[in-house]
Amino acid sequence: MVIIEAVLGNISDPDWAARLAEVEVDVLHLDQWEAQKSRFRKNTKMGVELAVSLNRGTNIRDGDVLLWDPKAPAAVIARIELREVMIVHLDELMRVSPEEAMRTCIELGHAMGNQHWPALVKGSVVYVPLTVDRKVMASVMKTHAFEHINYEFTPGTEVITYLTPHESRRLFGGAEGPVHSHAHEHLQSAHTSQMHRHGH
Repeated sequence: MVIIEAVLGNISDPDWAARLAEVEVDVLHLDQWEAQKSRFRKNTKMGVELAVSLNRGTNIRDGDVLLWDPKAPAAVIARIELREVMIVHLDELMRVSPEEAMRTCIELGHAMGNQHWPALVKGSVVYVPLTVDRKVMASVMKTHAFEHINYEFTPGTEVITYLTPHESRRLFGGAEGPVHSHAHEHLQSAHTSQMHRHGH
């Protein structure tokens, strides 16, 4: 077992990228929840058991270098598995009347609420993790044809760097489990969860 007490760097750093380019790199796969823990044990892809013990409040990011042995040479990097995220841009609503902007936002919120999509609003952007197939989400957005609203899909790993730990928990916490390919399956699952929460 190898004890990890600090993050050494990240492969996005040119120096680390060059250093690891020609060495054997092992990978520690983590999901969203595991990446937020400061203490846990888990095996790497090659079977090396790591005991992670970081300072409280330290979050592991995708590409973080957890272990580096220049003599081998060998390294272990973290890979965080996150869902894709639909990013809804509201900035164009700044150019319309307050009444129109308010109506559009209410309609957008109503449409997302009907689909039971978890969402996080930050500034003029709404982040929605994929809880159903991307085609289903795009179909819902096209059906409503919201004026002055644009959206795109992007990997969750690109979004999480802009979020606080609290925001990332809100955004990805409701998106655990398999992505459903049909909206009906998702709605049925969400309805069942609500029933359990309310004691029915």
